[in-house]
Amino acid sequence: MRDSHSNSPEQASSAARKAYEEWHATLEVDSESDAPWHRLVKENLVAERDIAGKRILEIGCGRGGFAYWLATREGVPAALFAADFSESALRKAQAFAAEAGIRGISWLVQDIQSLEFPADSFDTVISCETIEHVPNPRRALRELSRVLRPGGRLFLTCPNYLNLLGLYRIYLRARGRRFTEEGQPINQFLMLPVVRYWVARAGLSVERTDGVIHPIPFPGRHDIELPFDRPRIVLKWFARHPLLIARKPIRKW
Repeated sequence: MRDSHSNSPEQASSAARKAYEEWHATLEVDSESDAPWHRLVKENLVAERDIAGKRILEIGCGRGGFAYWLATREGVPAALFAADFSESALRKAQAFAAEAGIRGISWLVQDIQSLEFPADSFDTVISCETIEHVPNPRRALRELSRVLRPGGRLFLTCPNYLNLLGLYRIYLRARGRRFTEEGQPINQFLMLPVVRYWVARAGLSVERTDGVIHPIPFPGRHDIELPFDRPRIVLKWFARHPLLIARKPIRKW
């Protein structure tokens, strides 16, 4: 199911770029990178030791908050690239980093569906809440797999609508009303089992699935969160913000 349609990939890309330039221009720098998915990825990156000495790509870096966090760890990356589709987002990110004296980040305009990096370029690739906002999520995942080195890992978060919020989206669609996440122009209808399958089809092996937040949508007000934060066993499949950690297999000649 999709809420956004375009006549061609080129038109979709052009329209999305314009919309995201305007969207990012209205927002402040997220310097704390304290969103639930950022906290979840931070916890796992530290636990799995996927920062120090690694060549890292954060794709969909937005206004740079998470890249600032990566650049200021005690065990710094060997190289850190922060990329986004939006030039206005990157201008804000660079200005904040310069003012804060944060160094060691290469800021790049990139399309997650067509990355301008050679194959096998990175030890760690991080993509937070991005693939749902592009016309072709499966193509994006293939690109993330391509630029990972054998043995490298992908840390991927995206919304999961295998829950009551997904039913709410279906209800809105049936009523002829448009669903949007904070005004973003493209909002793909993703479900965790399907995304896991796409990741595997992209050539990666899913090592771990985690997630946070189980909401109940309530019209006219903020979602009501159920009284548990971290999913366990069956519940993880219904988490609002899942995390997939996947490794690129080492080639056997």
